[in-house]
Amino acid sequence: MLNENIKAIRKSKGLSQEELAVKLNVVRQTVSKWEQGLSVPDSDLLISLSEALETPVSVLLGETVSEAKADDLKAISEKLEIINLQLAQRTETRRKIWHWLLILFCIMIITIFSVIIVLNSPYANWDYNDPETAVFGVVFHAFEWLFVRAAPVLFTGAAVGVILTRKKR
Repeated sequence: MLNENIKAIRKSKGLSQEELAVKLNVVRQTVSKWEQGLSVPDSDLLISLSEALETPVSVLLGETVSEAKADDLKAISEKLEIINLQLAQRTETRRKIWHWLLILFCIMIITIFSVIIVLNSPYANWDYNDPETAVFGVVFHAFEWLFVRAAPVLFTGAAVGVILTRKKR
């Protein structure tokens, strides 16, 4: 197990046996014997080996370390593809929500404008001597005045938003 881990980690770090031996102040044949399982490093060399390979001693002594395989890369690729699909789906859902909210906003503006036109400013004929009628008439007039001035700008913005959020083909 130790021999396989030393070899796998050394290769994953891109080191030759000679380069690792130089880092540890041993001869290349010593590293070769460790990797073949003919000998094992003593505790001091094991610590130096873990530092040279930038790997904890527990990993060197633990289970077999396998090199990255094509299957691992394929699994990662599939997971990334799923994440990308989920993000695309979320983006599409948000686009649809905004699209329909803007359409609803345009319909509301048109409906309110239609009501104001049909009512033909009914507050003009009210008796303003009655306090309740006077307050309501002033509020209605203020709403109408603000709406008539702001609605075209809001409608234009909402219409542009509807166009920009439509589904692209």
